[in-house]
Amino acid sequence: MIRILTFIVAIGLIAFGFAWLADQPGSIQVEWFGYQIETSAFVGAVAVALLAAAVLFLWSFFRFLLTRPGAIASSVKERRRRHGFEALTRGFLAIGVGDRAQAQQSASAARRMLPHEPLTALLKAQAFQLKDDREGARRAFEAMLDNPKTELLGLRGLFLEAKRRGDAEAARQFAEQTVEKNPNLGWSVNALLDLQARANDWEDALKTLSTARQYDHIDGKTALRDRAVLLTAEATELERLNPDKALELASEAHRIAPELIPAAEIAGRILASKGDTRRASRLLAKTWKKAPHPDLALVYGHAKPGESPKERLKRVKYLAGTTPDEIEGHIAVANAAIEAHEWEEARLALAPYIADRPSARICALMARIEAGEFGDRGREREWLARAVRAPRDRAWIADGYISDRWLPASPVTGKLDAFEWKAPVDAIGRGDDSLIIEEPAGEEAEEPKVLPSDVEHQPAAEDVSPPREIEASATPVEVMPAQETSEQKPQETSQETSEEPPAITASWAGETEEEQGAKDELPREMPPLDKPVSEETAKAQKPPRYEPIREEAAAPAAEEPKPGAKLDAEPPTEPAPAPRTEASAEQSYIPSRPPDDPGVGSEDYEESESDLERLRSAHVR
Repeated sequence: MIRILTFIVAIGLIAFGFAWLADQPGSIQVEWFGYQIETSAFVGAVAVALLAAAVLFLWSFFRFLLTRPGAIASSVKERRRRHGFEALTRGFLAIGVGDRAQAQQSASAARRMLPHEPLTALLKAQAFQLKDDREGARRAFEAMLDNPKTELLGLRGLFLEAKRRGDAEAARQFAEQTVEKNPNLGWSVNALLDLQARANDWEDALKTLSTARQYDHIDGKTALRDRAVLLTAEATELERLNPDKALELASEAHRIAPELIPAAEIAGRILASKGDTRRASRLLAKTWKKAPHPDLALVYGHAKPGESPKERLKRVKYLAGTTPDEIEGHIAVANAAIEAHEWEEARLALAPYIADRPSARICALMARIEAGEFGDRGREREWLARAVRAPRDRAWIADGYISDRWLPASPVTGKLDAFEWKAPVDAIGRGDDSLIIEEPAGEEAEEPKVLPSDVEHQPAAEDVSPPREIEASATPVEVMPAQETSEQKPQETSQETSEEPPAITASWAGETEEEQGAKDELPREMPPLDKPVSEETAKAQKPPRYEPIREEAAAPAAEEPKPGAKLDAEPPTEPAPAPRTEASAEQSYIPSRPPDDPGVGSEDYEESESDLERLRSAHVR
């Protein structure tokens, strides 16, 4: 609108000028080369205007002719540039979708049309990477180092290639060069910090951490935590060589991050060795309240040198009392109680966790209690067998890697402060009903139940000890030849008379074989094996599928029971065991072990220390 108004105003002014000029009287005379030209002022003005327009036209024409070659060259160059950027666009799109052929073709076209463009070098390198040509990609990135515009891009590409081929030293050098040239790049600072931490270069890692905090590549809270981790890692290496320096570093780390378990452990151990028990105990208790850990309890218990195991138990109980709901406290008390031979105290500490799938550590502690208090090898072996299949305990875990000790950086990714104290994902720690240990309800344990059909197949009570428990079942139990025992003490009968076993009525004992055969599948109860049974009753109770054994294999009956009487009386004297021959041993059958026996051997088998040690070594914390 403004332009239209301006054009109208200009035309009006020109018209007004010409009209004013035409109305003015006067003439113009020109003498040139003997010629005299006389005209009016108006015509003279028009002639001058036309002459000026002609001169301008001629100047523009000649200028056009002179500038045409350059314009043509610029047009060609611009067209090549446009086509080159189009090739770059196609190439990067091909790399994005994984089209190697199109990416290689576009890279060649871009390199031909835009040889000095930085994006051309990047497309070339990425085309080599897509083609899985590592050597070609490395050469392409090295060529970028000669151009200041692409130098940092080349360093990053070389760093990534070094990481892909696992060359940590070369990757670290490229990261250091990038940090020196431009510390504002966050990737180079963070990568250098991880590489230095993985190489245990704690001093340089602390410097890199300061650079990262200075240029805001890391927030303040994370920077303090990482600094505490690096100080703890350095203190771990210096604890034996320079305890004073290690104490200084660990104390600073504990001041920055009181919940850091290794820092408190190192500081407490060094302070205890120097005799500063009070300071060590206060430091360890502060960390224990934030993050209970067995190593803290161990150092706390030994914070005062020269104490007896019972005194250490008191210290550990006090520490565990600060976190009553934490399982680590109960386990620590159980450990200290076992060392002090306070078996009842150890059992009470572990009692809340035994019923509901105890972990491997708890099973191992119960095995130590059984072995230390009663010397029960079989019981110890049962608990160790449960420990192998029990849920796994807490451990130091980082990126799926499980370690038995704390590490400052992840060995998988190199990330700083990656380890956490937690329970791993348990793939094999499922419950196994065959390994459940049932404690007796009280002092009076239930008498073992025996199938009626097994009476005749049992040897004398003096020869074989009865198994723990045999479930009554309609299906006959598969029997195996019994192992002969050379030394067996006669069983005491004084305690057994205090609890009367279930009696057998005379009507049952007097039934015929046909009537008895119809009731073979019914579960029945019999007196203990050390009570004599008549020969006729034993024959009547024999299942038809088992072959009869020699009469000498059974214990001799002291007195023939009368029909209608109960077989619950004790014999007047203990009968002597009948001599066993080779033939009778081959024909005697007893169950090899109860159906629910978790693999405990016979009582006459002597466990070696190497066997128990092998079971203990199978336990993983």
